[in-house]
Amino acid sequence: MYIYDDFDEGFVRERVRQFRGQIEQRISGALTEDEFKPLRLMNGLYLQLHAYMLRVAIPYGTLDSQKMRQLAYIADKWDKGYGHFTTRQNIQYNWPKLTDVGDILDALADVDMHAIQTSGNCVRNVTSDHFAGAAADEIEDPRPTAELIRQWSTDHPEFQFLPRKFKIAITGSPNDRAVTRAHDIGIRMVRNDAGEAGYEIIVGGGLGRTPMEGKVLREFLPKADLLPYLEAVLQTYNLAGRRDNKYKARIKILIHEGGLDDFRARTEQAFETIRKDFAGPSDELAANIARYFEPPEFNNVRSHGFEKALEANPAFRSFFETNVTEHRNPAYAIVTVSLKAHGATPGDATSDQMRTVADIAERYGHDEIRVSHEQNLILPHVRKADLPAVYALLVDAGLATANAGLLSDIIACPGMDYCALATARSIPVAQEIAQRFDELKLEHEIGPLKIKISGCINACGHHHVGHIGILGLDRAGVENYQITLGGDASEAFALGERVGPSFPADRIVPAIDTIVTTYLEIRESEEETFLETYRRTGSAPFKQALYPEENRHAA
Repeated sequence: MYIYDDFDEGFVRERVRQFRGQIEQRISGALTEDEFKPLRLMNGLYLQLHAYMLRVAIPYGTLDSQKMRQLAYIADKWDKGYGHFTTRQNIQYNWPKLTDVGDILDALADVDMHAIQTSGNCVRNVTSDHFAGAAADEIEDPRPTAELIRQWSTDHPEFQFLPRKFKIAITGSPNDRAVTRAHDIGIRMVRNDAGEAGYEIIVGGGLGRTPMEGKVLREFLPKADLLPYLEAVLQTYNLAGRRDNKYKARIKILIHEGGLDDFRARTEQAFETIRKDFAGPSDELAANIARYFEPPEFNNVRSHGFEKALEANPAFRSFFETNVTEHRNPAYAIVTVSLKAHGATPGDATSDQMRTVADIAERYGHDEIRVSHEQNLILPHVRKADLPAVYALLVDAGLATANAGLLSDIIACPGMDYCALATARSIPVAQEIAQRFDELKLEHEIGPLKIKISGCINACGHHHVGHIGILGLDRAGVENYQITLGGDASEAFALGERVGPSFPADRIVPAIDTIVTTYLEIRESEEETFLETYRRTGSAPFKQALYPEENRHAA
């Protein structure tokens, strides 16, 4: 994990000092809300439906026990005892008082954390594979690269007022767990024919009201060229991106309207100019960053207690089968801590739960914690021999739900319960779906199935790439929900297809029930997943089941 140096510490403290003064001016009335808005957004502070919301940066989703305990302390002291982990691998506090925000930011700075560039038209928090540094399929840990990008982009004088917000994701594995093709820039670590590690650069991805799959701009970029090349991409976008219409201001629209070849030509021209004079990171800086992400000293002593616990405890075995992933070290495992207990708010964790995860990480997990874009927490380095003890602690904290990757492991935005932009609720729908299928006890029979819910067209719940996507809409003051099927956030990226007319709120859970029942009836075997079935059959059998009246009239 990266540790602040004196420059980082001074920079963050000065930003807190400046923002404290701006807050005081807002409270005194010296600044109007319109004048205060761009200042607060630069520091991660939003004004939601009922209160301010503070979004705290967790760069590439990496935490340790000290940071997690501080997040729990902030939740208790200045919020309502919980935090909400987001699809940007950040945490949000939904109830801070404006008068307390300066103190919260100082408390974050005490543990090398901040809220800078978690909002605004700038380069946002860089996200990464939540299994980074532990995954068995990894080419190279992407986090040193993510940290390098974070340092380059933070307070970059040219890119603080882009046409629109800008999101970058990086993965170090061929299996894409960072949704790189749905980002303004997606970066995949690859090897060329000579075996050298470099990057595939993807641009123009995004969800929202105009979902688009990112396109490959460079198949292989040498590692030394990364920052000047990113600088060229951002510079091209900053100069050519639209500022007359915020709905058409993203880089995906620029590429869609002008074509990939034109954007590539502009970028390559800018790159040739920039590279000549670009003062890149020194070898010493790169080495120092890499040192912070060296693997821990693994304890490879085996124990037969783990296998015996699997045999003796069916609940533990179920947890192991769903929430535990293969580690690059055979003596270890990656543990997904589900924040999706049936009926709970997806992504929420109480302060006590945060402290439990911190304690487990410190004692059993080499003091490493990750936040996934799927709104769960990850313990990336747990010795298999310690899994029974870790499981017991998670059970006591209400964090042992065995549903990672299953139907109730739902991504959901805050929706109309919190967000001023939302047109429908997301959280109650997620809760009702999870409870419904928990009652039926069908989740494990159904198998892998990713449901994603957004409360408005901005798609913060990633509904476009859900195997089942749900979009909340306002129809003449009534909440309705549109369903898409077949989306995929992985390396086999696909945008979901709309199946038909939307459903009123009281029919959306029965509609999901119908889709799942139809899948169980038409799959060719128990091994065929929902996504495989959909790709084999298309939407026709699901439409027939969802809209029987229309099919009867058509016949």
